[in-house]
Amino acid sequence: MQENANLTVLVIDPNPVMRASLHNMLTLASISKIDFAVSSGTAIKQLAKRSYDIILCEYDLGSGLDDGQDGQQLLEDLRHHKLIGLLTIFIMITSEGVYSKVVSAAELTPTDYILKPFTVDALAGRIARALERRSVFLPAFQLIGQDNAREAIASCVRGEASHPRYAPEFVRLRAELHASLNEQAEAEVLYGAVLAAKPAGWARLGLARTLAAQQRFDEAEALLAALVADHPKLMAAYDLRSRCLEMTGAPKLAQSALEDAVAISPHMVRRLRKLGEVALEAGDLAVAEKSFRQVVAKARYSEFRDPEDHVNLIKALIRKGDAAQAGAIIRDLEKSLRGNPNTEACKAFSKAMLAEATGNADAVHEELHAAVRAGAGLSGKLKLALARSCLASQLDTRASEVVLSVINDAGSGVTVQQATSVFVKAGRPDLADSVKLQLKAQAQQRLEVALEKTGAGDFKGAVQTLLEARHLSPGNLPVMIAAAGAILRQIDAMGWAPQLAEHCAGMLDTIRKLDSAHPELARLNNAYTAAKRKYGMSA
Repeated sequence: MQENANLTVLVIDPNPVMRASLHNMLTLASISKIDFAVSSGTAIKQLAKRSYDIILCEYDLGSGLDDGQDGQQLLEDLRHHKLIGLLTIFIMITSEGVYSKVVSAAELTPTDYILKPFTVDALAGRIARALERRSVFLPAFQLIGQDNAREAIASCVRGEASHPRYAPEFVRLRAELHASLNEQAEAEVLYGAVLAAKPAGWARLGLARTLAAQQRFDEAEALLAALVADHPKLMAAYDLRSRCLEMTGAPKLAQSALEDAVAISPHMVRRLRKLGEVALEAGDLAVAEKSFRQVVAKARYSEFRDPEDHVNLIKALIRKGDAAQAGAIIRDLEKSLRGNPNTEACKAFSKAMLAEATGNADAVHEELHAAVRAGAGLSGKLKLALARSCLASQLDTRASEVVLSVINDAGSGVTVQQATSVFVKAGRPDLADSVKLQLKAQAQQRLEVALEKTGAGDFKGAVQTLLEARHLSPGNLPVMIAAAGAILRQIDAMGWAPQLAEHCAGMLDTIRKLDSAHPELARLNNAYTAAKRKYGMSA
């Protein structure tokens, strides 16, 4: 087992006897680079500092606390916050009774499970199997890590031919990669081919995702309804079905789908949060309050606590007319999340909502001003809620300030249209037009800055600035022309950059749709083709 000597392992287990036993087993398997964590919190702190080849994680991490975080919830946090990547092997250690309950309901699955009690040989065998799989997928995983989805797809095609045993997994990864490139039609074909041979649940779910991504929500929902009927514990299908029902204007049915999922798998924090949001939208305040209370309670055991969960609970309580309880939750927010950078903004916004409910207009204004001043780190969703509250209190300038901050944050996930719709829905299209004019001016400023950077030979800086300009003004043709040209100059000078090349191809396609006769289009197309040829990317 000499090949095991360089492996690094993190053992996560609260039981000192089990930690010692695993240490002995790993040593016998020629693995000596072993670290330990006694809880999810200590594990997260260690994984934030370094990566490991293998994580061995006990499922029951609660140490007797019924609402403590378990191994499945820890895995969810680690994947969601990108603390472990595709190359990390995550093996869950559990009992047979727990395994039967968890594996069928877990949408974020570990690399493998190992059931207690087990021998050294059994553990070594699971590790060997996981390492073999990782080596097979290593070329594709490395390309994905380099943001080179296009070459990763080609690697999957080669892997499928070389390793037929893993062919279904390679096809699945190919389809997911096509979907990540917004090539939904290609993904749909792959899922369809799998389903023509075998009605695999993952392929039906993948197909439904591609349909939803193409806004074919009715088709996706019908497929998902049949899928959950056949596979009632495929939890991700409920989540997607709920979203499709939301998009087709059926909030009550969307809530019902999530309630069915929570009844089966009650510990997934993000699902509980979504159920609360959907219930609040549907006007079911009892379910909203219950869901948000569970989120706040469960999040106490996570290193990724979010004060916005308290805001959601406070909102539900205020709508129920329970001002006393809302005030108590505000005090808990202030006390239990002291030190979180977003706590002050969340507290101020919550106090503003409570003041509005009790008719204290002066306090509403004061707290909204405080929330805007401290709210730089809030999510895009909460910022838009803050903007709506500012509008309702005639704080137009503050509302515009918040909406502009959302749009200027490229990572908010909020488009210009979604952000400015806050004004339109409030009957203030004049403010929407004003913000769009400011965005156009900001985009023009970035165009000028990018021109200066190009003249100074800072091609990467010019590209970054122009991509920011495009985010601010997505339909701006001059910005797209300039950005595509800047990307091609960078590629020509500094080498092929897969993600940038994908950006460029998408912009050229958009330019073609907006103005197929644009005088710059032919030149840019020729430059793109020449770049592909220069770096061997042509078919």
